[in-house]
Amino acid sequence: MCYDIKASLEAQLKRAQKNQDLKAIEEIIEKLAPLTDLPLHHVSGFSHPDVLMYTSEDPFYPVVATWGLIPHWVKSEEQQKKIWNSTLNARVETIFEKPAFRESAAEKRCVVYVDGFYEHHHFNNDTYPFFIHQKDNVPLVLAALWSEWINPDHGGTIHSFSIVTTVGNGMMAKIHNNPKLQEPRMPLLLSKEQEEQWLASNLDFEKELKELLNANHKVDLQAHTVGKLRGKIYQGNVETISNEVVYKELEKHNF
Repeated sequence: MCYDIKASLEAQLKRAQKNQDLKAIEEIIEKLAPLTDLPLHHVSGFSHPDVLMYTSEDPFYPVVATWGLIPHWVKSEEQQKKIWNSTLNARVETIFEKPAFRESAAEKRCVVYVDGFYEHHHFNNDTYPFFIHQKDNVPLVLAALWSEWINPDHGGTIHSFSIVTTVGNGMMAKIHNNPKLQEPRMPLLLSKEQEEQWLASNLDFEKELKELLNANHKVDLQAHTVGKLRGKIYQGNVETISNEVVYKELEKHNF
């Protein structure tokens, strides 16, 4: 699963910068960035933050989107609020089966750039948060699905997305050990080549999906413990929230 992320504007501009269109980048900074909640040093998906996503419709110019996919067939705000928290993540194994995701899986795939994500480790009836990021601190590219929903009450449009998750790799298997889950989970991370493949509109996606599932093995991750992300001592969305905090009770563990 992936419910907590760190996302800076700098990270979210990385794909736009590949196109070397300085005017477009300036426009994104001036017009789109103020519509987001960036920078997000730590945020929970359950607060439904607005960030930038890149879709196949314009791969180098992002769209402001809220975290928590709202399927186009949702008929009211009441229904939207009921489904919102259950679509923060989409299990890659079932995206072609679930009604909320199957159309987006076939036609509306996107990527979201983040500095890293947070996950909790369970030990002795307590939880310890970890910050996971790429070893060279290059932004991670998360595979995601998106949707465009028109609110029937006032005609306004909301773009939204769900982060695609897969089985956790070796490191995540040690960290994400929630006893309530059958297996460790993590975001589906994309390499440069797989990022383009994910966005390709002409991809026979369902057929070639298995190849993309190897993406996580091509992204070199590292992790460290951070301060509590829940409860009274939570510091909030502050820059230091991803700094390392050492817990003596975990010192013998090798993550």
